Amino acid sequence: MKPLSEKILSVPASGIRRFFDLVAEMDDVISLGVGEPDFVTPWRVREAAIWSLEKGQTTYTSNYGLLELRIEVVKKMRERYGVEWDPKSEVLVTVGVSEALDTAFRALLNPGDEVLIPEPCYVSYAPCVAFAGGVPVAVPTRADSGFRANATDIASRITPRTKAILLSYPTNPTGATMDTAGLQAIVDVCVAHDLYIISDEIYDRLSYDAPHVCVATLPGAYDRTILLNGFSKAYAMTGWRIGYACAPAAIIEVMMKIHQYTMLCAPITAQIAAMEALRRGDRDADEMCADYDRRRRLFVKGLNDIGLDCPLPGGAFYAFPSVKRFGLDAETFAEKLLKDERVLVVPGPVFGDGGVGHIRCCYATATEKLQEALRRMERFVGRL
Repeated sequence: MKPLSEKILSVPASGIRRFFDLVAEMDDVISLGVGEPDFVTPWRVREAAIWSLEKGQTTYTSNYGLLELRIEVVKKMRERYGVEWDPKSEVLVTVGVSEALDTAFRALLNPGDEVLIPEPCYVSYAPCVAFAGGVPVAVPTRADSGFRANATDIASRITPRTKAILLSYPTNPTGATMDTAGLQAIVDVCVAHDLYIISDEIYDRLSYDAPHVCVATLPGAYDRTILLNGFSKAYAMTGWRIGYACAPAAIIEVMMKIHQYTMLCAPITAQIAAMEALRRGDRDADEMCADYDRRRRLFVKGLNDIGLDCPLPGGAFYAFPSVKRFGLDAETFAEKLLKDERVLVVPGPVFGDGGVGHIRCCYATATEKLQEALRRMERFVGRL
């Protein structure tokens, strides 16, 4: 047989997979591993989807997505952040933010183009760059600065091949957020070096201590930014696989061409559900966010009480405590915790070198399970 794609073969499988393979063979496991809300999609959203099926709305839509949905996206972004896009030409509805991310890279990159990625970061970022023929370039962030990207560090890694930077705040896995001044400094670097900005803002509604800063609103950013967002986190719609990209029309046109030949369109039922979420789902989103905030405070306090040093994350639904004091690397710590106490966490190095010595814990699970996980973790660290 002839060889398979060298580009794809060179990308390692997700480091998370090994731990989920272990869990499949175990019982009584409390999972703090999957970044997924434990809420079900609000009833009003499910009902809108059911009613659409009752009416026989099962066709293709425009490649761009339902115009009604794109209008609602633009309206919501205007209400929340005061930023405006043309719903007809500057919004693309995608099959989750994952497709939007992949499509954005393929629209921007030529072979060998470099993309700067602050780390620790979501596990798919670097592989998606590589799949598009680009070269991911890590920009390490540090725990002592709250894992926030620094404009000086970013500028130091720019080369003649640098094409774009990928930002994601609030961040998976650390829960880090950025203020306006920090983001503006990064935008200024991008303007000076004529870089595109891809801003994954899927956790924008889960920003607890300060209002979320939409990158596209900053001076110099709008014309070079591809904003990515969706419905999975704020509206508990992970399985619906529905997201969107907002960008200048010339970029969206290229992204649409890729989307047209690979996906054609996002499923109409998910698009109708997303419309309902935007129109009448704010109360549900706010209630879920308030519950995550309560869990955040309870769980992070619990981690610190048992000796796992962990700053309070500003957004998303992840805690990223340090395990360095216990003399185990993060992978060994996570594996022993799973085998000894049936608590699943994800080792930090899965998310890049900046995660060395840390573990990621997702607190988007029931309070009772979080409390039991803390009891088990306390037993575990007490034996170390």
